[in-house]
Amino acid sequence: MMSEIPQPKTQDPPVLSETDARGVGTVTLNRPGVNNAYDADMIEGLLDAIGRLGADPAVRVIVTRGNGRLFQAGADLNWLAQVSEAGEEENLEVSRKTTDAVRFLDTCPKPTLALVHGGCFGGGIGILAACDVVIASEEALFSISEVRWGLIPGPIVPQLAAKIGVGQLRRYALTGERFAAAEAKRIGLVSETCDTGALDQTAAPIIESLLRNGPQAIEDTKKTIADTAGEAVDDELAETLARAHAAKRQTREAAEGLASFRERREANWYPEPSADGGEDT
Repeated sequence: MMSEIPQPKTQDPPVLSETDARGVGTVTLNRPGVNNAYDADMIEGLLDAIGRLGADPAVRVIVTRGNGRLFQAGADLNWLAQVSEAGEEENLEVSRKTTDAVRFLDTCPKPTLALVHGGCFGGGIGILAACDVVIASEEALFSISEVRWGLIPGPIVPQLAAKIGVGQLRRYALTGERFAAAEAKRIGLVSETCDTGALDQTAAPIIESLLRNGPQAIEDTKKTIADTAGEAVDDELAETLARAHAAKRQTREAAEGLASFRERREANWYPEPSADGGEDT
């Protein structure tokens, strides 16, 4: 009897994405065998998923989470060792894409949430810094760990400085020490903590709040925050803000929002309630 020739295993995609009927897109980091450590394929997958969902008018919210034991373990160090031995241009291209993955998530026009379990280390911290809302379960641990391996966290420094402040960044990016979810919340990396296993339950009312808000108003608000954070409000900026504020009141979205208030109903951008009657009133 002839022996069967073994077939190569089909490799699961390193990043999964889906969108539900409400317009909530979910991006799932999917290398659980290495605690979702990122490599070139995961970076490409993130760039693709965030780009597609961010540009899709049907998507209202983007949630990022991880499969397996941890949310994200930073870079795959075996892969990084190979990259470091590659040619100069190839090495540079990896860093460019790593920078872009965090940069494009940070500037994504849709509201973004990260749901963190287990832990998040190294470059994965950049995902948290780039998201609008971060929820972490109480057992999660964190570390800006690049210096531990003789590396630097350059691609994520701007987002981290904006999120936790230069003072906290100077401590944690230089020591590489691990810190708990409570400390992550205290310094501003995490928005809210919850019991282990309660991430979805904790995220649900936040997602509901986002779905009730005008999609274009959210996008415009995110852009205004990004454009003006840290800026002194001089006469020119004050006029720019006033003009944008006034113009928004005369949009169709604003007219619908104000009408929904007067008529005591949900605005037309809010998804229909589910058949199980679970809508929060």
